[in-house]
Amino acid sequence: MRFPYGLCDFNKIITKGYFYCDRTDRIAVLENTGDYLLLLRPRRFGKSLLLSMLENYYDIARKDRFQELFGHLLIGKNPTPSHNQYVILKWDFSCIDPSGSAADIKKALHNHINACIESFVMYYEDYLTREVKLDSSDAVNSIKSLISVTRKSGHLVYLLIDEYDNFANEVMMGVRREKKDIYEALVFGEGPLKTLFKAVKSATDGSGFDRSFITGVSPVVMSDITSGYNMAENIYLNPAFNDLCGFHEKEIKKALSAVSAECGLKEKDVADALDIMHTYYNGYKFAQDAKESVYNPTLAIYFIKAFLRTCNYPRKMLDSNLAADDAKLRYIAQIPKGRQILFDLMKKDYSLIISDLSDRFGIEQMLTDKSKDFIFMTSFLYYFGVLTIEDETDAGKLILRVPNLVTRGLYIERIQQMLLPEPVDRDDGVLAAEQLYTKGDMKPLCEFVEQRFFKVFRNRDYRWANELTVKTAFLTLLYNDILYIIDSEKDAGRGYADLTMMIRPDMRRFKILDILVEFKYTGLKEASLSGEKAKQLSIEDLRAIPAMQTKMKEAKKQTEKYGDDLEKKYDNLRLKRYAVVSLGFERLWWQEVKR
Repeated sequence: MRFPYGLCDFNKIITKGYFYCDRTDRIAVLENTGDYLLLLRPRRFGKSLLLSMLENYYDIARKDRFQELFGHLLIGKNPTPSHNQYVILKWDFSCIDPSGSAADIKKALHNHINACIESFVMYYEDYLTREVKLDSSDAVNSIKSLISVTRKSGHLVYLLIDEYDNFANEVMMGVRREKKDIYEALVFGEGPLKTLFKAVKSATDGSGFDRSFITGVSPVVMSDITSGYNMAENIYLNPAFNDLCGFHEKEIKKALSAVSAECGLKEKDVADALDIMHTYYNGYKFAQDAKESVYNPTLAIYFIKAFLRTCNYPRKMLDSNLAADDAKLRYIAQIPKGRQILFDLMKKDYSLIISDLSDRFGIEQMLTDKSKDFIFMTSFLYYFGVLTIEDETDAGKLILRVPNLVTRGLYIERIQQMLLPEPVDRDDGVLAAEQLYTKGDMKPLCEFVEQRFFKVFRNRDYRWANELTVKTAFLTLLYNDILYIIDSEKDAGRGYADLTMMIRPDMRRFKILDILVEFKYTGLKEASLSGEKAKQLSIEDLRAIPAMQTKMKEAKKQTEKYGDDLEKKYDNLRLKRYAVVSLGFERLWWQEVKR
């Protein structure tokens, strides 16, 4: 079996026998939903392939190939009357260079539209009865000419637009005044982007653009050009289309079974691979009423293709093409109170509660600090795929959470850079962490946190100060998805372990240790001490504080219980167990808990 990593050409995927998860049955549902649709999904989530599938299904020039392309798929058994009834005009805004001045971008936009129309004319020359006139200086005139010709020729046009918000994404991540001015020049007033969408809207009257399907990441551009194109029906929160892009677990299992057969692996190997893929890549739910979460398709294919090539898991679980999503977290971290949201997500289940998602925020809101409230920031993270819908509360609010471990790694890396901005500090922290999981020596790590990390906490006004804060410090230093499946609040049978580092199944050949850590926090007031006095305590005096003794006893008891549960759940663990008690943000007392 072949796996189409980075390939979004439906024709090639089908004719060359690539792995394909059939979503063609949704074509009829899409037709019944509306004529002008907008679908938002995170980047690299299969949107371009979806458009390619629609292009091949509706293209009048491929009518003779319908059985070849769709006969074996779900829609082939019950096609809609509209199949192969359109001429297809397709634009891809990711092809347009967003750099330069507003005039430069306008020219690039018009050049792209004209180039697409020119390709359209060449492709459909046998179906057009008149000549389409291209206006090199104004592509809107070219569109008008195209519509006139297709009407005279008796054909309806299906317009497909990919990455319609590419400009806005560039501006949002740039966060520079000059880029904001450029964007506003494109979308406001008689800006070229707004004018373009007004032309598209105008062309829907009569037998022009009979249907359109637009994809993007966020609703920013649509909010800013509302009057230009206020007819698009948003389907991204519709549960019927939750899996329109993305893979089901049963589809992942089928692919892994095929890989296993080629590699000569056992059934348990398939189960282990499915378990690790579920942990790292599953968890996306785009509508609160959706019944099942889906896998990120690009990450899933990245893993499976590497698995097929080497009969082993990829060394890095995060595909470098997705690492750019860290820019979204960096953007939020620059916003007042945005840093606190990232810290709050480190709490149990990495979740936040929001009254509802915002589906209307323009570029002014994106770039004006005073407008960035909690709903805006969490909605932003949802649209860009670094938060997803988990459930609803009893009060009808939405619970958003970090979808999976690979995305959680982006959060942890961003928080580490927020707390330890100097690379030398991060390097020293990682070296201290290595002493723990390679040698079982907790001392260097605790000394680093006590002497360098706590200094950061003391100097910042964080809303919470407890064991979660301490756990965050350790987690940011210990996170390593090459060697470990690292989790916090991991279900250990009869409770939740604070921090676990379970060696990845494919990495057990290395001489490293499984790690379990339980944290407790004693406030300075609870110990009747000031920060200065706490820093001057000897280790004996620290251990003699009654509150510290009580917390250590609790931590050790939980460490024993959770450790036993993990030993029963997993085979062949090399488990080291530790209890760590913090006295404010000043001192640490740790003990290895042996059985």
